[in-house]
Amino acid sequence: VPSMLEFMDGDCVRLARDMGGADIPAAGALLMFEADGEAATVDHAAEALARAAEGPGLLALDHAPDEAARERLWAARKALSPALRTLAPGKINEDVVVPVSRIPALVAGVRALAAEFDLPIVCFGHAGNGNLHVNVLGEEADLERMHACVEQVFRLVLSLNGTLSGEHGVGRSKRPFVALELGPETLALMRRVKGVFDPDGILNPGIAL
Repeated sequence: VPSMLEFMDGDCVRLARDMGGADIPAAGALLMFEADGEAATVDHAAEALARAAEGPGLLALDHAPDEAARERLWAARKALSPALRTLAPGKINEDVVVPVSRIPALVAGVRALAAEFDLPIVCFGHAGNGNLHVNVLGEEADLERMHACVEQVFRLVLSLNGTLSGEHGVGRSKRPFVALELGPETLALMRRVKGVFDPDGILNPGIAL
């Protein structure tokens, strides 16, 4: 079992190479995984993960030879979000989740939406739990089209038995789409539960579901 498992699409790989300084080959996508454990077992765990990574489409399987190389890889991964500003000045970042087995379908669907809406979309995130950050990019003049594209991303995620948020919560921007996932009965129950603890409506006034 990996202790970390991160996904980058092809655009992220390029940014990690060009701006993050990561020593990785050009590829359509990349998985970064890490093993930890006792000194007597960690090599075995790494070998097991390497065997699991073998399969069609694998271009290369590389190991970070030392701690410095490992740190450069993670630094490149952490620098991705601000680096997206080099592709476009505006972005809408949504933290959607799908079952791990549906990640390929999500990435393929997002690519199709990028072509349909004529917008760059970049994906990266936590492959171990299916939580990907879908970044819809554009100019200020593209904002209406960007929001329309995000709605279709949400509908795609729900069609793959996913959920609207993995770590950032719903908030105002996703509130209009919660009913697509939960349905009116569940929302009514949630409102009744909130009413028990907040009968005067003083918690988050005006933004409740």
